[in-house]
Amino acid sequence: MTKRSRVVARVLASLGLVLLSSGRVDAAHCTISTTSVNFGSYDVFNSTPTDTTGTVSVTCSGNADVTITLSKGGSATFSPRTLNSGTDTLNYNLYRDAARTTIWGDGTGSTASYTQVGLPNNTAQNLTIYARIPAAQDVRAGTYTDSVTVTIDF
Repeated sequence: MTKRSRVVARVLASLGLVLLSSGRVDAAHCTISTTSVNFGSYDVFNSTPTDTTGTVSVTCSGNADVTITLSKGGSATFSPRTLNSGTDTLNYNLYRDAARTTIWGDGTGSTASYTQVGLPNNTAQNLTIYARIPAAQDVRAGTYTDSVTVTIDF
């Protein structure tokens, strides 16, 4: 039997994160929270990528084993994910590493999830989400958004 709860994170900027958690009823209790990824303004003439970060924070009782995955958002694929403004799109992605080489997804294809065996009891584990919009995308001015679901299994 699994228990599922859903919490919607407040959208602070261009990328909102929705939280899901699941676990056995008799298992540890975990809570997660996020800070949204905020790219700020994107300059179509800038020759370097636009980088920023967000965070996922998880705290569990009972030394839980956790796996944290991120959805494709509104995109059809993990690579690239897309921010949308009406029918216009702006490619971006979310990564597990500061070098922005490992796409944070659900562990399928070329994506990786986050797994921690025996998350220390009642100790917050703060994980950085590394985000990037590649340079030189010719897009119209507007507000581009996406919503990604963060899921924790324990």
